[in-house]
Parts: sequence; structure tokens; C-alpha cells
Amino acid sequence: MPDIGWPSRAGTTFRCEKQPVTAARGMVVTNHPLASAAGAEMLAAGGNAIDAAIAAFFALTVVEPMMVGILGGGIAHIRLADGRHAVIDNQSMAPLATGPTTFTPDPNAAPGTMDTVGRKNAVGPTSVASPGNLKGWCEALDRFGTFALADVMEPAIRHASRGFRVTPYLHECVLDSAADMSRDPEIARLYMPDGKPIEPGTRLTTGDYAETLRGIAHEGPDLLYSGALGTLYTDHMAKSGGYITREDLTRYRTIDREALRGTYRGFDIVGPPPPSSGPLHIIQMLNILEGYDIAGLGFGTADTLHLLAEALKIAFADRAAATADPAFVKVPVEKLMSKSYAAVRRARIDIGRAQRWSAEVAPGESANTTHLTVADGMGNIVASTQTINSLFGARYIVPGTGMIPNNYMFVFTPYPDRANSIAPGKRITSSMSPVMVLKDGKPRYALGLPGGLRIFPSVMQALSNLIDHGMTVQEAVEAPRLWTQGYGVEVENVVPSDVQAALRDRGHNVVATGNVGGGMSAIQFDADGAMTGAACWRADGTPIGVGGGYARKGVRFRPDQARS
Repeated sequence: MPDIGWPSRAGTTFRCEKQPVTAARGMVVTNHPLASAAGAEMLAAGGNAIDAAIAAFFALTVVEPMMVGILGGGIAHIRLADGRHAVIDNQSMAPLATGPTTFTPDPNAAPGTMDTVGRKNAVGPTSVASPGNLKGWCEALDRFGTFALADVMEPAIRHASRGFRVTPYLHECVLDSAADMSRDPEIARLYMPDGKPIEPGTRLTTGDYAETLRGIAHEGPDLLYSGALGTLYTDHMAKSGGYITREDLTRYRTIDREALRGTYRGFDIVGPPPPSSGPLHIIQMLNILEGYDIAGLGFGTADTLHLLAEALKIAFADRAAATADPAFVKVPVEKLMSKSYAAVRRARIDIGRAQRWSAEVAPGESANTTHLTVADGMGNIVASTQTINSLFGARYIVPGTGMIPNNYMFVFTPYPDRANSIAPGKRITSSMSPVMVLKDGKPRYALGLPGGLRIFPSVMQALSNLIDHGMTVQEAVEAPRLWTQGYGVEVENVVPSDVQAALRDRGHNVVATGNVGGGMSAIQFDADGAMTGAACWRADGTPIGVGGGYARKGVRFRPDQARS
């Protein structure tokens, strides 16, 4: 692919590392090729996008276990063939036994972090919130899919029982988490054989987890939420000091939420509402940027990056102060999404100087999540982000089950009296941003990514890449990114040194980094019915399209054609 950028405006030049895929009957984009293949298998068998998405998620719990599992939480954004948008909130909830003073903040923690004494909100059973993934996936399949649960789980069971080859990415994630994982015999046995991180290319089988999946395929999600698997899980919690009880499982419910809708330069931006904060603040930031000629300023220039940074700081200030579980906090959604409020905020931006914007401590969301984007030829689309929060979640395995719990308690602030403080049954606030973009009422793009606090800023930049800078979908997901919540500005290494220097001259504390956020997956929808799937270099992302189709009606195989 050609280099992208406008050097005459001191912009950023970059080269795409992956190729997009175009197809007509379906598209699956996930962060692992075997998960994309699992989804494509469902489409090839006649299933729809929901069947494919759920098959891919179960497969991801096997082949991308550091990012997602059935004991995690997430958000599903589904557009049905008839144009309806459904949002299923299966986010994790604080256990009933927890409260605003459950954890003691670490007095030596860095600004903007949620560290606590003994890391009790980050590692081990005390860090675990109630699981929503399994219930949410099964409900989505039951309501909108066409296949049985056992059918969509078959690829995951196959990979767990027969094994799969470890990727370099999985090896590096184990390396990053090794110190914690080595303390748990169950997880260390699988991922740290002989005391060392499992090597790329090793065939990894997870037999206990395969049996757990077989049980769920046979008995459904009740096996966890009210059955024998849940009893085993809560018994282990009781023995190990965790807060999850039987009541946390039996009373867990998903929530149907109304999608938010905003506009940007003639496009409709649609995504989940709080406690998923991403789309709300994406719309807020785009409203601010709409007052500038971003296309004229150019991609990757100091002017454009400065405006992106200031918009991000504004959004994070408002997010920390006001965005949380709407059952516990009154979130001023209409105000934050309004063009008039954006104008007030925009009026305070100085094009030549960085500013500080009032903010509280931001949530300590992990960057390690997974996202998929799936579409079928009938008009169904799924953009969904699911996670166990940190790499390998709470970094242990529930004995005998193969299940890795989440460490979602790390997302709540350990300080009381704040929007994101812990409360019994409160849902976590996330940056998840499974977004769809419409033009004249028809889908144009669907996208999302993992990356914790870097998710919604990255989605916003991808949308600007597409709408302002006219990038292809592959260019938009791979383009260099910027991120800040007010303490420093991260830019990816490819941003030229003179642009970084110009940002520093305006008062930004610039830090160059390898990557901002995780692997984005996106689908572009064309007027002729073609779909283009794209995944970026920041993960093992792989688009797989389904083309072709059935034989023309009336075709017959005549006996005389069999003669040699």
C-alpha cells in the first residue's frame, strides 16, 4: 500500500502493514485468525452475524485467553437487518459484599491510577467482579441467532481439546504477566511450563476448559449462574477470600439499553450509552472538532494533534466527574452530547497553547480486552467489545475448570464519594466503543478495538480519519494515534520528531510509544453490497470474508456429464 500523509504540512507518513478483505456474503474481523475462522464457519453454514459473533467469542476465550473469558464482561451493539439497534449490557458488577471503602488506596500510587494496598483490587479473588459474558452471549444468541448453543461452541471446544499453536503475541502477554501468574499453580502449569513463558509455536491444549465448555454447551449458562459450575466457583471464592457469592451469580441480569445517536459532518454516529462511556464522549469530542477545518489542517500535523489532545482532555475531565452506572449516578447525557455544550468547551481552546482541564482521578481501566466486528449478507451487524480486564484478568484459574476470572474491581476508584466509587451491584464504567456509522440511514462503517482508556480516543480518531481525511478503512485502523487524559500526551513512534517538538512548544508533555490502544477491527459497507474488513498491526487481527454462494437455481447435474 502507498505511504499515507501530507509532508508539505509536516504531517505523519505511514505504511499499512496488513491487507483488507472484500466479500459480499459476510465478514468476520477478530483479533485472532482462528476466532475469525470460527465465525466464518458459522456464516458458511448458513448462520447469521450473531451466530458468527458468538462462535468467535467462545473461540477467543481459548485462543486469546489473556483478553477475554466467560467470567468477564462487555457490551454488544447489534444492528438487525430491519434497521433496529440493540445494545446488550453484560458488564460486570461489584459484588454485594463490597463497598466504597473495600480497598485502601496506595498512598504511593502515580497520578491517575487506581492502585491499592496489596494490589487487592488487581490480582487474585478479591479483584473479581460478577461475570456477565456467558449470560450476555447466550442471550444474544437465543434472541437474535439461528444456531443452537452447542453448534456455535463447537470450534472453541475443538481448539481447547485438540490444541492450537501459541502466537508470539500470546507469548509476549504471558511474559508481561509472568510474575503474578507464577504464584498460581493452575495458570502457571498451562502458560509457564518449566517456570518459563510458553514459547511461540507450542501446541497448547486446555482440557479442563474444554470440559467446562462441553458442560455449558449441554446445560446452557445456568450451569454457571445457578448450577454446579457456579457452586464450584463460589466455594473456591469463599475459601480464597473473594467477594463473589452465590447470590451475586443468581441475581445477575443483563440490561437492554437504548443506543446513543450523534452526528458529525452529515454522518450519524451510533453506539452504547453509559455505563459504556466511549460513544458518549466520542460524540462530545466530534462535536468539538466539528468547529474546525480538520481536513484543511491535515492528518498528523501539529495543529490537528493539538486539537485532538485538547478535545481528549476535555472529554476525560467530564468523564471522570460525571460518567458512571446510570443506576447510581445521574449522567448528563444530553448536555454532554449537545452541540451547544461543545461550543462552550471549544471557545476555551487555545490553538497555540495546551491547557489543563479540571478532572478527578480517572478510572483504572486495563488496555487488555478484545473486540470483534461481524456482518452478514442479510444486513445484520455486530460490533462487540468483551474482556476480563487486565492481561489474564485476576491471573489465576479456578481449579478444575480452566476458567480465568476477571479483575474488574480494578476499574472502580478505591476512593469514596466519586462517580465511579464502588457500590454493591454497581456496574463498571468502561471505555468500550462498539460504534456504527450511518449515512442517509444506511450502515457505512462498524468498528471498535480493545485498549482500556485508549479505546474511545482511538475510535474517535479513526472516524476522523475516515470522514475528515478520506482514508480507506485499512488506513483508518492502522493510522498512528495519540492519547492523553491530561497527564502527558502519548504519540506513536512514527509521528515525526519535528511534530513532537511543535507539540512540546505548545506545552504538551509528549511521550513517544510503540502503540496507543489495541488492534482495531472495522468493516466498511458499500452501496453495491460489498463489505471490506480491516484489522490493524497492533494485534493478531484477521479479517475473513465469505463470498461465492449457492448454485444458480435450476442447475442440474446430467448423467452424461459424468462420463470421462
